[in-house]
Amino acid sequence: MPRISKKGQQMPESPIRKLVPFAEKAYKQGKTVYHLNIGQPDIKTPQIALDAVKIHSLDILAYTRSEGSEGYREKIANYYAKHDIHVKHDDIIVTTGGSEALLFAFGSIADVDDEIIIPEPFYANYNGFSTASGVKVVPVISKIEDNFALPPIEEFEKLITPKTKAILICNPGNPTGYLYSKDEIRKLAEIVKKHDLFLIADEVYREFAYDGISHYSILQEKGLENHAIVIDSVSKRYSMCGARIGCLVSKNKEVIKTALKFAQARLSPPTLAQIASEAALDTPQSYFDDVINEYVERRNVVIEELSKIEGVQVAKPKGAFYCIVQLPIKNSDAFAQWLLESFDVNGETVMVAPAAGFYSTPGVGLNQIRIAYVLNKDSLIKAVNILKQALKVYKD
Repeated sequence: MPRISKKGQQMPESPIRKLVPFAEKAYKQGKTVYHLNIGQPDIKTPQIALDAVKIHSLDILAYTRSEGSEGYREKIANYYAKHDIHVKHDDIIVTTGGSEALLFAFGSIADVDDEIIIPEPFYANYNGFSTASGVKVVPVISKIEDNFALPPIEEFEKLITPKTKAILICNPGNPTGYLYSKDEIRKLAEIVKKHDLFLIADEVYREFAYDGISHYSILQEKGLENHAIVIDSVSKRYSMCGARIGCLVSKNKEVIKTALKFAQARLSPPTLAQIASEAALDTPQSYFDDVINEYVERRNVVIEELSKIEGVQVAKPKGAFYCIVQLPIKNSDAFAQWLLESFDVNGETVMVAPAAGFYSTPGVGLNQIRIAYVLNKDSLIKAVNILKQALKVYKD
């Protein structure tokens, strides 16, 4: 029998999606499952985006330019300008989701066995992207006791080798919800300039910043023009996860020129999704004001309810819509499966994401889960209560 590649064998399973078969079995048993495991917002997509697809006048669903349509990229540049980020349309490559943007970034700056330093816990698919690209993730651990703040810059310096090509952050963070301050961004800027590295920032949750704190983009930091690469997406901003439209943004012309070759190899991003995404850029600010207020209320409810459970520790998010929760258990993978297979409260149970998959350091995060507070407040209260009841009877 032909053999599967080593790369294929090494590709990690998604900690977010690997429990789906158990959830489907729970549904077949007639259970209600509250999905706290995946960042799929229940917020409605802006109608203006949906209408743009309904009323398009295309006769042929043709290829677009590999870098995305010029009109859309110009509108993206205008969007950034409103956030004090000043780029041109030719600093932007439209991609099939933020995922492809990250793959293009890895492919453009790193060779096989090169290293990228990432504060962990981090978005689980960074592990998958690095494996697919032959790149080694070098983790620097941030701690729940510090609310997952940026680790001391000395910890980054210890890890830099001749093979180090970049530092990658998610800001605000998935899975932690941590929002890096301007001071923290500037510390990272200094270290990448000192060691001639790239700084990649996954900024797909830019709008989701709470408690009066503003998001500070690496593209706003002067002197970082040749080092900064931003990964972005419409998925969460406009609740358009299924559109699969993102972008890679950099003022470094060599990065854009190289990433374009990867874009040409996959031909072009999807045409109808670009039409929807371009229309979404006209979404009024009132939409975001309402969404942010809703997520702040949801966050507050989740943190308040979790804090009532004995033995539970939770980091308070400053952005995005996730939090890491430390439970009084040994193995959250087994706990998450048990919740779906063997536990319910009046026919209802919960699906969570085990947090070990958001780390690359073996043995770390085993007693943690990630919660995505993307459900309405009543459902969140019910879901956390189910967790509370489950922890009373669960035995490792």
